[in-house]
Amino acid sequence: MTPSWAIGLMTGTVLDGQIDIAAIRSDGEQLAGFGPWRLACYLPEERRLIEQAVQAARAWDFTGPEPPVFAAAEAMLTDAQGRAVLDFLRDHRITAGEVKVVGLHGQTVLHRAPVPGRPGATRQLGCGPRLARQLGIDVVYDFRSRDVAAGGQGAPLAPIYHQALLDLAQVPGPAAVLNLGGVGNLTSQDGAGGLVAFDTGPGNGPLNDWVARHELGEMDRDGALAARGAVDEARLARLLAHPWLARPPPKSLDRYDFTADMAQGLSAEDGAATLTAFTAGCVAAGLDLLANRPVRLVVCGGGRRNPAMMRELARRTGAAVTPAEAAGWRGDAVEAECFAYLALRHLRGLPISFPGTTGAPRPLTGGRLARHGIG
Repeated sequence: MTPSWAIGLMTGTVLDGQIDIAAIRSDGEQLAGFGPWRLACYLPEERRLIEQAVQAARAWDFTGPEPPVFAAAEAMLTDAQGRAVLDFLRDHRITAGEVKVVGLHGQTVLHRAPVPGRPGATRQLGCGPRLARQLGIDVVYDFRSRDVAAGGQGAPLAPIYHQALLDLAQVPGPAAVLNLGGVGNLTSQDGAGGLVAFDTGPGNGPLNDWVARHELGEMDRDGALAARGAVDEARLARLLAHPWLARPPPKSLDRYDFTADMAQGLSAEDGAATLTAFTAGCVAAGLDLLANRPVRLVVCGGGRRNPAMMRELARRTGAAVTPAEAAGWRGDAVEAECFAYLALRHLRGLPISFPGTTGAPRPLTGGRLARHGIG
């Protein structure tokens, strides 16, 4: 099939105030080219509204009517992303007619994994029809709901795109892709050519919250705070004994299933060091669950920019740890690229989730299509 251009949009659970925008060319299977990409920013008041929606979601917990703030936040978020895409198209001299589809992930405000006797649930804010009208381009959105309704975890959805990247780069293996956003997730092969993927534990979320709690910024920039601290190894050992970490995949997490309270009572520096080591230790525990344990980790997401995190990953996992750029990838664009790719797969009726990635009962298509000329 002839490859088409698609644009993907991602706003992560790490709440960094950014809109990730990336263009790729693909047929939904093989990658044929990479277009421009950009990190756009929400305005401060827009970011505050998203944070309010996330806090309201935690109190709501899928019980009763949705919080009223969801509607306002969804409209604001959709319009902000629409403006960002229009600016992106203008600046790169791309016409709407050149773009086959836009993949809108939206902002996850709450995610609940299924457990025996209780189905999973997930909520992303982002209105596909509204964005399609604004852009004059078809939009695929709501990527996770079908998988959750079928009994899957709803996450991670990136594995099929990670596999396409690994195939393109011919990364020697066994290799895995580790994405470190608010939550960490891992994609590997099961040794028989199939995919296995799952959330490993917290990514940057607890660490960012810890830094903000101490009024030292929004993140541990360059790992400087952790580098000045010492890991509380006894506390770390207790944290790594959490039963969730030993649970076999498939499994997924909400951004707040593990919090900055894990470091309560430590100094700012020692807390940062311990939370950084915990994220890395969770990845090591995840690798131990794999029958075909990877010897190489390609890291994408914001965590790859933290030298302290990368050192801890190498130390705790024993794997060769490299940033996405070492494989020729665009580390800040991978997640947005992924949803452009998944949108193209939706148009072709190709699956985006699998038994080995989300625990779906069978390979499932996902997403909903909003056509720009309708409504």
